[in-house]
Amino acid sequence: MSSAQIAAERIAQLRSEIDTHNYRYYVLDEPSVPDSEYDRLFIKLKELENEHPELITPESPTQRVGGEALAAFGQVRHDVPMLSLGNAFEDKDLLDFDRRVRKGLGFSVSTNVEVEYSCEPKLDGLAVSLLYENGQLVRGATRGDGTIGEDISANVRTVRNIPLRLHGNGWPALLEVRGEIYMPKSGFEALNARQLETGSKTFANPRNAAAGSLRQLDPKITAARPLELCVYGVGRSDGVLPDTHGGILQALKSWGLPISRELVLAKGIEACRNYFQKIGARRDELPYEIDGVVFKVNSVVQQRELGFRAREPHWAIAHKFPAREEVTELIGVEFQVGRTGAITPVARLKPVQVAGVVVSNASLHNMDEVARLGVMIGDTVIVRRAGDVIPQILGVITERRPVDACAVAVPLHCPVCGSVVERTRLVKRGKGKETFSQGAIYRCVGRLTCQAQLKQAIIHFVSRRAMDIDGLGEKSVEQLVDKGLLHSPADLYILTYEQIVLLEGFADLSSRNLLEAIENSKSSSLARFIYALGIPDVGEETAKLLVRALGSLQRVGMALPEVLTWLPEIGLEVAHEIHHFFEDEHNQKVIENLLERGVVFGEAGDLHPEFAGYASLAELLDKLDIPFVAATGAKNLAERFGSLEAIIQADWLDLSAMKGLSEKARQSVRAFFGDAANVVRARAIEEQLRAFGMHWESEKGQAVGLPLAGQAWVLTGTLESMSREIAKEALEALGAKVAGSVSAKTTCVVAGPGAGSKLVKASELGLQILDEAAFLARLHELAG
Repeated sequence: MSSAQIAAERIAQLRSEIDTHNYRYYVLDEPSVPDSEYDRLFIKLKELENEHPELITPESPTQRVGGEALAAFGQVRHDVPMLSLGNAFEDKDLLDFDRRVRKGLGFSVSTNVEVEYSCEPKLDGLAVSLLYENGQLVRGATRGDGTIGEDISANVRTVRNIPLRLHGNGWPALLEVRGEIYMPKSGFEALNARQLETGSKTFANPRNAAAGSLRQLDPKITAARPLELCVYGVGRSDGVLPDTHGGILQALKSWGLPISRELVLAKGIEACRNYFQKIGARRDELPYEIDGVVFKVNSVVQQRELGFRAREPHWAIAHKFPAREEVTELIGVEFQVGRTGAITPVARLKPVQVAGVVVSNASLHNMDEVARLGVMIGDTVIVRRAGDVIPQILGVITERRPVDACAVAVPLHCPVCGSVVERTRLVKRGKGKETFSQGAIYRCVGRLTCQAQLKQAIIHFVSRRAMDIDGLGEKSVEQLVDKGLLHSPADLYILTYEQIVLLEGFADLSSRNLLEAIENSKSSSLARFIYALGIPDVGEETAKLLVRALGSLQRVGMALPEVLTWLPEIGLEVAHEIHHFFEDEHNQKVIENLLERGVVFGEAGDLHPEFAGYASLAELLDKLDIPFVAATGAKNLAERFGSLEAIIQADWLDLSAMKGLSEKARQSVRAFFGDAANVVRARAIEEQLRAFGMHWESEKGQAVGLPLAGQAWVLTGTLESMSREIAKEALEALGAKVAGSVSAKTTCVVAGPGAGSKLVKASELGLQILDEAAFLARLHELAG
């Protein structure tokens, strides 16, 4: 077979493969390979076609843009084709682009004339065309294959930041604008959480979520999705527009169309390279996903002079970031043991470079995730790495599965201590009964006799946000456990100089510094101490709430689950975790040893006034989960009898005489309190409410002294004078609750540089917004 025939066969194979990927990506919104793999195939095809130009056909993917329009939507023909962009993957590619631009404009190699470029992030969404006639939005369409797209007019009307009528004046009577509809990161996470709750399919990434949302036949579904538009140019216009790309975008902005907040003009290619580096460094802080930067010659006259090639303009290029998704082989699965005994599968991968880092391990989270992915050892998998996030497997390329692939199996015994591995049970508590189902987590039952759990528990205990013992890193903790010097966190406080100085990496000064840090950690806050204990599902915020509400370790330790659920944001499952932790004899001994060895903390002592007299009899009855007695029935019982004891003692005649309670509910009340165990439980809850001062007969408290008490604040963007953590602590010290999302209940939003969707939502809701300077002034005012 001749070399031309071999090339023709390879070209045909690549075209077929790329067409399949285009269909899955653009039409089904179900890509089977990451962008990096697609780009490699596309580059290889272009190289072969360049070597054999006689084999280029109009149907080649290199001569087209995107995929076919869906038949479910009407078709729209673009009068001006919606072209794709050429890609730069390395610094050299960008320099070559600038060289071609300068040559195309007639600048000699020796001249110092620099081209002005517009620079903006390349959003990872769905390209759309919006047509305005006399200022009114009349049509929305997808890019499709660049010539014919899908009519999605009804759906684009639901995207909140798309103006249905242009603002201001001076816009052309006919104006077609082009942009990217995308889904912000926060909206994507919330959407996938809702999809999981309803048992619906989750989306692989924000781009797929945006595309899938815009291609809904029911616009109500699109309207419920958190989509946004960013305009990047104009397709056609019957009016006069500014003579620069930047000027056109500013005009579009004045007419109410959103453009990138990161738009910058750069003189010369060096300035473009600097912009690329700066945006790359901020990539993870941005509220939306980007996969590179788009550079365009700013002068419209120069754009026309440079012209187009088959599928892309000569005057623009997309400089891609290193791929965050790559394809590699799963060569094995190991199981790690966490602080709570959870057995976590970790994928061992054939090393591959992802986002500039060689990746050989990836998280598989739990066995439910393994089952969801359908992953087997030997599979070809898609792995993703974003910022400092642990690499994770996104999917399996099943068509590449080898015949000898084998299933992932959970070990029967702990790989560290040999204890039995058990699958957790999920408890669902309802009216008068508990139902059990299998959980996703497998757990080693060895607890602190398992060195892996002991090491992780101590690493958590000494961490900065917990007891903050500086100088005691993971390796040092591992040495101390391995040498038998630590059997619980309390043993830290009986370590000696002679024991520490013999550890690898320690000398005289570092040993004395560590002993000093351990001694200093004895004086802590109660919230830090509770967080350091490592109670399952109890993070920093929950620990702070427990201390603020109950005021003492004694109350927290003895609190019944039902009493804990009166505290905001503590559900019954977390309440049971807290209660079980403090009931455990081993945990009690560890806490006792910590206190005996000098750990002290400031306690508020008294119940917070906010919770004094907080409970009601009706709420208590509702929390007892009496079958067939809902909140209204509980309220009626409380109003009729006035006390828990009166309800317990009520006979059939007393119950039958009351209104607002069905026959079935009356029978259920008698049967419930006819069980001695239920009576003991109900009385215990009421007794504790009295002891804590939360009982409805207790004197009501009044919270004073904190100027921001009851207010909800949100921090967004980057603060330059302090970290977000310090700002949060400052607000909490003044009584505010710092939330992660903006709602109508938000009191104030602090917006630093780079603020995105939260700032937009706050503006839409008409909330108070402070920049960093105003925020600092407010803190100073309140502190004074």
